[in-house]
Amino acid sequence: MTLIIRNISLLYGKDLVYINKGFICINKNGIIIEAGSEDTYFDKYKFTDKKIYDGTGFLAIPGFINSHTHIADSIGKDISFSSTFNEMIHPVYGIKKKILNKSTKEHLKYFIRTSAISMMIKGTISFVDFREGGPEGIELLKDSIGHLPIKSVILGRVEQYFDLKKILEIKKQTKENIDEKLDKLQKLSLESLSRVLELSDGLGLSGANENTDNALKQYTHKVKEFNKNNYVHHKKKIIAIHAAESKSTLKFSKLLTGKTEVERIINFLKPDILIHMTHATLEDLTLALHNNIGIVLCPRSNGILGNGIPDIVTMVKLGFKISIGTDNIMINSPDLLQELDYLWKVIKSHSSKYSNYIDPKELLKMITVNPGEIFGLNSGSIDIGKYADILFIDKYHIDLQPIHNIYSSIIHRLSYDAIKGIMINGRFINETPY
Repeated sequence: MTLIIRNISLLYGKDLVYINKGFICINKNGIIIEAGSEDTYFDKYKFTDKKIYDGTGFLAIPGFINSHTHIADSIGKDISFSSTFNEMIHPVYGIKKKILNKSTKEHLKYFIRTSAISMMIKGTISFVDFREGGPEGIELLKDSIGHLPIKSVILGRVEQYFDLKKILEIKKQTKENIDEKLDKLQKLSLESLSRVLELSDGLGLSGANENTDNALKQYTHKVKEFNKNNYVHHKKKIIAIHAAESKSTLKFSKLLTGKTEVERIINFLKPDILIHMTHATLEDLTLALHNNIGIVLCPRSNGILGNGIPDIVTMVKLGFKISIGTDNIMINSPDLLQELDYLWKVIKSHSSKYSNYIDPKELLKMITVNPGEIFGLNSGSIDIGKYADILFIDKYHIDLQPIHNIYSSIIHRLSYDAIKGIMINGRFINETPY
């Protein structure tokens, strides 16, 4: 049955244009087939076999997309905040790794599920997860959220990491090629990687400092090979990787290799997306821009880990399409509105000139329109042909009224109590028991 919502205010299209009295028509498959001003579209329809809602008093906005999470880490919420960056989350010896290794699958599944529900009821309709644990880790995530309406982009990895410092020291001492077992992905890892690509939407790698140049090239080769051989049956697999997250990772890379992490990553991995970029140099940003690479920022995570704040103003001026993620649930709640509120205020507090101001509409795009485009999702905007992934907000809620700037009100005044309906794929989530 076709669903029609009339007399509703909405943020329309990829530019989030405000329409005071709008109209949304959704087909039985959950796809928006008409949207815009009610005066333009409403007279087209004869209302036989159509369900009609009156949206008076409500604002429809695109559902949120969380562009970077480590959802299984929610089992270790708020552990070891006195630890250093590497002590807490290093993929080989970090506290996070120890917690995950000691946790049972059932406990992990429980906390993955509850975190997914937490995201969903806060307006997140889709999330992008860096899924550790090889094929088993991907299957664990799928089993955990399989019956939930929330959507996911799963970026997997294999659990082989390299001691780059040791390998480079050996190379320096021997002055000849070292044993390939030290420098490349092992056979078992390559076999696991093939399965990871079958099960996931692509790769989510830890970082350049845990990989040799040859290993990075192997990842790229395997993804290209998979995409070439499976283009009929599979959507193109993407590559994302953490980069320039902290001063220590940048210093490590420069000291050992003479290059920044971003330089090595782009030279050898050729990724689609870079995560964090907190300490990216202008040269790094220029290189990423020339290679058409998307950027995902995680400002609250950077802040709580003491890593600083990325130069988002420069990124926007250069023309990057930026997305926002809440990062590791061990250290951060998966709350995108808190993320935008924090980022907007930090930008303003560090900006001495009006030229450094970022329009709140552009920030709202970073959790809607931009990730929809960066990750190739048919979502992120209220537009014809998109899935009806929509939030319905009470315009007269005590926290919002009176609204003078719709975009700033959403970013730093919208409370979840004001979100009165959440629709995913054209269905309200309360229609699907979870």
